[in-house]
Amino acid sequence: MMKKTGCILIMAAWLILAPSLATADVDVQVNIGIPLPPPIVFPAPPEVIVIPETYVYAVPDVDVDIFFYNGWWWRPWEGRWYRSRYYDRDWVYYNRAPAFYKRVPPGWRKDFRDRRWKGYDWDQRRIRHGDMEKNWRGWQQQKHWERTNYWGVKGKQPRTQAPVRSRQQQFRDDRPGPPAKQAGPPPGQVRPSQDRRDRDMDDDRGRGRGKGKGPQKDRSRDRDDDRNRDRDGRR
Repeated sequence: MMKKTGCILIMAAWLILAPSLATADVDVQVNIGIPLPPPIVFPAPPEVIVIPETYVYAVPDVDVDIFFYNGWWWRPWEGRWYRSRYYDRDWVYYNRAPAFYKRVPPGWRKDFRDRRWKGYDWDQRRIRHGDMEKNWRGWQQQKHWERTNYWGVKGKQPRTQAPVRSRQQQFRDDRPGPPAKQAGPPPGQVRPSQDRRDRDMDDDRGRGRGKGKGPQKDRSRDRDDDRNRDRDGRR
């Protein structure tokens, strides 16, 4: 009975551990199968330049491409991409080209040597390694290089964009305005409806139906005639 229970426990442990062991073996094979780029020896932390119209930093003084972007160092080698938190070691395979690389022109090194950028003079600024790693996040959030002489490219103007309206501005613009005032008649001209009402009131007064002075005068005249007739009868 004890032997049977021990066999059952061993089988259960094997079923639990087998998938994880198989996965670990596959991961090791993948890592072992992909070679890592050869190390580059720097006598000192490298200076970088910022590539115009991007927030990508490049090391200009070595023959291989090494970029810094968004907190990572990036390096292409033999058709593959690698990244690291350090510029000279601990490279790890990255399974695709990073998105920022689409904004890096393939001839950026020639532009750097010619000190030209898209036909404009490029006043390059070398940035110390420590300054870049310390300030890159704030520079990106505050659009530092756009505000600083537009990446040092003389004469090139940034692309203008339509100002974005705030929600309060949109609410004010979308509110209905006051009703339009109707144009009145020219000076000296009476509206037809008003002219008609005035004529009707004059007719009513003439017939004694109105409350004007005309009907009141007629009623007082009738009362005087009645008094005169009463006096004549008494005589």
